[in-house]
Amino acid sequence: MTRIRTENLGGATAWILHRPHPSVHGLVRQLGVIGLEVREAWPELPAETIEADFIFYDADMGHDEQFPWAPGQSPMPMIALIGSEAPGRLRWAMEMGAHAQLLKPMSDKGVYAALLVARSNFDRANASEVLIADLQSRLSARQTIVRAVMIFVMKGKTEAEAYDLLRQTAMAWRVTIEIAAERLVANYSNERGNDDGRRIDPA
Repeated sequence: MTRIRTENLGGATAWILHRPHPSVHGLVRQLGVIGLEVREAWPELPAETIEADFIFYDADMGHDEQFPWAPGQSPMPMIALIGSEAPGRLRWAMEMGAHAQLLKPMSDKGVYAALLVARSNFDRANASEVLIADLQSRLSARQTIVRAVMIFVMKGKTEAEAYDLLRQTAMAWRVTIEIAAERLVANYSNERGNDDGRRIDPA
């Protein structure tokens, strides 16, 4: 059998979490043809799998405790090996974070495609999480800026003057406006909370 040379997959490590079964042999053989280093485990994954490039896992007999990470939090692409289409089994396979699937009985068909699909979906999911975290961070920063501006407004400044004062404060401290706003809001909260040792800022 001719070895398939793939620049991106050759040399990658794949773990197969599946009970010993003849059908797994074909999967192991095909992964080797593609160029992956294959390791097998059952009934649970060892801690070293945290460095794996791909995980194939049995969706029919698997359970949460087999993985050294929380459901849906795998640090690598996950490929479900599905034989049963029972709703509960399929739901569990998805909750574990399947990025692709292979149907049983397994053969050498579809393995390469499953690897590429899994990696693509994994990368896309990670990119989405980064984007969401960035948007949440920006929203939080804007809310903090508004609070900092309002502190100056309560001291008699107009909104325009308050924002300009915030900008000048950031320049004087040599930090970003966001960081300056965080410091001002924190200082204001501390001052309000320490007025008489008992007072708590209602904000």
